[in-house]
Amino acid sequence: MALVEETSVKVALETEASPDVPEGKTDYPFTASNSIYTAILSRNEAVKDAKRLKNFLELRDKYVHKKVLFEDPLFPPNDSSLWYSSKFPIEFEWKRPTEICDNPQFIIDGASRTDICQGELGDCWLLAAIACLTLNDKLLYRVIPSDQSFTENYAGIFHFQFWRYGEWVDVVVDDRIPTSNNQLVFTKSFRKNEFWSALLEKAYAKLHGSYEALKGGNTLEAMEDFTGGVTEFFEMSEAPKELYKIMKKALERGSLMGCSIDVSQSALLPSHCETETANGLVRGHAYSITALEEVWLWISFEDFKKNFTKLEICNLTPDTLLDDRSHSWTVAVNEGRWVRGSSAGGCRNFPDTFWTNPQYRMRLYEEDDDPDDPEHVACTVMVALMQKGRRKDRSKGAKLYTIGFTIYEMIGSQQHLQKDFFLYNASKAKCKSYINLREVSERFCLPPGEYVIIPSTFDPHEEGEFILRVFSEKNTSTTSHGKILAGVSSLTTSQTDGTGKLNLQEFKHLWSKIKAWQLIFKKYDKDKSSTISSFEMRNAVNDAGFRLNNQLYDIITMRYADEHLNIDFDSFICCFVRLEGMFRTFHAFDKNGDGTIKLNVLEWLQLTMYA
Repeated sequence: MALVEETSVKVALETEASPDVPEGKTDYPFTASNSIYTAILSRNEAVKDAKRLKNFLELRDKYVHKKVLFEDPLFPPNDSSLWYSSKFPIEFEWKRPTEICDNPQFIIDGASRTDICQGELGDCWLLAAIACLTLNDKLLYRVIPSDQSFTENYAGIFHFQFWRYGEWVDVVVDDRIPTSNNQLVFTKSFRKNEFWSALLEKAYAKLHGSYEALKGGNTLEAMEDFTGGVTEFFEMSEAPKELYKIMKKALERGSLMGCSIDVSQSALLPSHCETETANGLVRGHAYSITALEEVWLWISFEDFKKNFTKLEICNLTPDTLLDDRSHSWTVAVNEGRWVRGSSAGGCRNFPDTFWTNPQYRMRLYEEDDDPDDPEHVACTVMVALMQKGRRKDRSKGAKLYTIGFTIYEMIGSQQHLQKDFFLYNASKAKCKSYINLREVSERFCLPPGEYVIIPSTFDPHEEGEFILRVFSEKNTSTTSHGKILAGVSSLTTSQTDGTGKLNLQEFKHLWSKIKAWQLIFKKYDKDKSSTISSFEMRNAVNDAGFRLNNQLYDIITMRYADEHLNIDFDSFICCFVRLEGMFRTFHAFDKNGDGTIKLNVLEWLQLTMYA
């Protein structure tokens, strides 16, 4: 009997304040044993950063020498950098700080929370993360290089650094900022001549394509982009009893932390009611948490839990906040994508397509040094799935998918696991629920062994890119089944002598192949529609003896499937003939039989043009 597993779904609401809100595949080993900052600082990829820094310095020195102010051609001072859906009802004038005030300064007396005042953009989620960043100089000056000013070597060019899907990127901007009536329209400092927060917001807007792309979001996104850390969030209605200890430990370890009140709570209120609560808090607004102290008068902790709906924490390491110990960690980063009709199979609720999702094999070799339960040996791992580029693609109508992942125990298989495996094997672990956040993460304690991780969207046919990070205390490895490529065991013939004609022997071989492929096609054309599903094409290709990777299945779907994700018989045969010919030609060039070939440019052109 096939197994049925329930997949739960949650909906995360973005925080988006109104303008009048009160101001306010590579392995990276790292350890947290010496310092809470080791994780973030050891993953800075010094060589790449040195190259990016050199690019910025070369640009700045070039414009200083020419005595010309830098103008960024990639983020011009026009509407394309501001909006993508509708024009804002304000006449903008882009000005440099030197045109706005006398004696402009980048940072005055160090960066602080009071330097961050929200403007006419609903990006309080970003500003709450920046406010948290100001509490930690080591993290702050990783994002905001300090050797920048409006006096020494000033050329109208500034740069900021963000963690982006596994690596740090350096974002260069000019200092032209949107103004109205000589006042900054968006984020500003309470000091009229301090501009680091406005320029940081501009760089972040450039990273995502426009200022409008920053409207509405979750504080965790920005926290992660500022640190490369590991995120987790708590619904106050489901908060663990140790929540106070968790928050205390998070602040001690330098974690960034924020909270918010969901807008949905105001849905039952009369339309004339303000979004402000009776105690002055604002629904839909994001707040940063800067301290946690035991005092007689603050806001009480119980009041805190009653008044806020969500707590967001970005940790610098995957260490649990319920443990006083720090551990050494290794992280493996894998990139992948879901392709509609091929590898976007949806969750377990869709058994016919779930198995087509990308699959990542994880081997856990060693148990933890100090297990919580000595009688049950286990390996601690944290799995984090992040969808890529959805905010930047908002201008194209993109929204965050509802995502999650499932983990199965397996032994020995080197190939992509098929449908029957998931029908008759229960999952070993899975995320608590599928949710529409940029990242979903979960901590597990699993016995040493071999596992496969299946990241997916909740619904099938949702196309996008992702990264999968696996943190472990001990030695582990993750590989994508999609990267395993084996050739056909025996290859016969398609025409390859370049004449464009088949001789009788070649025709006999081809005809016998077509008849065999026809039987495979009929096997999967169960409804007699003369088409097969692009998902079933995987099985058909395997039945024909071809062993391909996920990328090739994606290409087949994009090339041969119609708008309904079906492949007709003509396209089916064309695909198989092409595969047969390509494999046979490869083996003809593989003189040593070692699975590699060396081609000169004419041989390459002959091979690709003819195929």
